[in-house]
Amino acid sequence: MKRILVVDDEEDICAIVQFHLSREGYMVDVAFSAQQAMQKSLHSYDLFILDVMMPKMSGFEFAELLKAKQQTSQIPIIFLTALDQEENVIQGLQLGADDYISKPFSTNVLKARVQAVLRRRPAKEKQQTIRFQGIEINIDLMQLSIDGAIIPTTKRELDLLQMFMQHPNRIFSREDIINKVWPDDTCVSDRTVDVNIARLRKKLQHYGNCLQTRVGYGYSFTSIE
Repeated sequence: MKRILVVDDEEDICAIVQFHLSREGYMVDVAFSAQQAMQKSLHSYDLFILDVMMPKMSGFEFAELLKAKQQTSQIPIIFLTALDQEENVIQGLQLGADDYISKPFSTNVLKARVQAVLRRRPAKEKQQTIRFQGIEINIDLMQLSIDGAIIPTTKRELDLLQMFMQHPNRIFSREDIINKVWPDDTCVSDRTVDVNIARLRKKLQHYGNCLQTRVGYGYSFTSIE
C-alpha cells in the first residue's frame, strides 16, 4: 500500500485530502506544519503533498530539506497551494516538485494527479527493518531512528539493540551478550557490556526504560506502558 504524507496548516484541507485519497486505497497521514511532519519517519513515504504558505517553515523550505537528504531526495512532491502565479509554479518545479495543484481544487483532479505521479515513480526497493513503537533499525543502512529522527550509533550499540529487539522479554546474561555481539577473539569484560548498555539506553531517549536491568541475571528488552 502506498503511503502519502499531507502537510498543510489548514486542518480542513488535510481532512478532505486524507478522506478522498484513503478511499482510493492509499495510507494517508497528515501534519499541520513542517515541524510536525519532521517528527515522522519521512523516508517511509511514497509521496509528499505540501502546502506552500505555512507558518515558520514554508512548503518550499520543507521541500528543500527533503531534497537535501539522501533518504527522501527521490520521493515525489506535489504542491497544493493558493499561490498559482507563474513565478511560484516555476519555483516549486525548480525545487524538484513533480506537480503543482492550485486551491481550490477538484478532488477528482487531485486523485488523478496523485495516481500519475506515483505511476511514474520506480518501485521502491523494500528495505529490511526492525520496529518497536518509535524505534526503528534499518538493517540495510545499519541506521537507528527514534520517532523518525536518525540517531548516530556505533556498530556495537546497533548490534546490541538489534539482538534485544529480535528477542523481546528474553533475559540475556552478560556472558550471552558478549558471545552474541563481540567477536570470539576479543577480550571483553562485564564492565564493557554495562558501559555499552548505558550508552545505548541514553540514545534510546524516552524509550530507554525498555532496556531493563535484571539484577543478578542480566538485561532484557521489555515494553514499558
